[in-house]
Amino acid sequence: MNFYPGFDIHPTADPMGFTYGPGVFGPEVDNRTLESIRKSLHNPDCHGPDPVYAIAMDVGKSEHLPMLAQCHLLYGAVTYAAGRLGDEPVRSQGHIHRISPYSGWSTPEVYEIWSGKAIIYMQETASDQPGRCFAIFAEPGDVVIVPPGWAHATISAGPDQPLTFGAWCDREYGFEYEDVRRHKGLAWFPIINAKGETGWSKNPNYLDCELTLKAPERYSQFGIEPGKAIYSQFEEDPERFLFVTQPQIMATIWKEFIP
Repeated sequence: MNFYPGFDIHPTADPMGFTYGPGVFGPEVDNRTLESIRKSLHNPDCHGPDPVYAIAMDVGKSEHLPMLAQCHLLYGAVTYAAGRLGDEPVRSQGHIHRISPYSGWSTPEVYEIWSGKAIIYMQETASDQPGRCFAIFAEPGDVVIVPPGWAHATISAGPDQPLTFGAWCDREYGFEYEDVRRHKGLAWFPIINAKGETGWSKNPNYLDCELTLKAPERYSQFGIEPGKAIYSQFEEDPERFLFVTQPQIMATIWKEFIP
């Protein structure tokens, strides 16, 4: 990997998944098949790698299990296959975080890219009018925050290489797909052109909206330190990421939030 995430975890390609070093816990991975995400793709009948990506939810250092439970935090790791899904990069289908029983809020998510290049796409809603839409281009070591209630997807920005990333989530995480699938995807599709560059095609199932392309913010309002693994920052200060499981403590910041 290009960026050390703060604990001993390594992605594998065949089979796709992760290996865990001494003192690190992690589950068997959950594979996302191409069939399971077709309905949200630009071309649902496309060909591509299968499985598309592998997810390991709840990974970290064994010594931190009690603290993770106390903070209601969960750290997830995801690795994508190299390749393309028809005319799109390898990507997730898009979802909204369901309302957590713990906080009563749809919860935010804190992404960190480990290897490859990523685009974290997000829009304010998955209703007919999606609101503000952003595509955040991120490289190894970059952090991107998805605010509560926003529909989002993670996209590989380098189709010829795998993408691997980690994320802080609520321990009672859950995903809602209904509105995204009803619109046959998110408001903008990433399309690879003849030069291998990623462009964007508007999904006609949404009302008119604009897409903002940008780099990640620094997120100083959350106390996040650039260039330092977000797992290591939790290790130093477990309360730093309580806004993930208690988003109401940042209620003012979420208004007009710019990711």
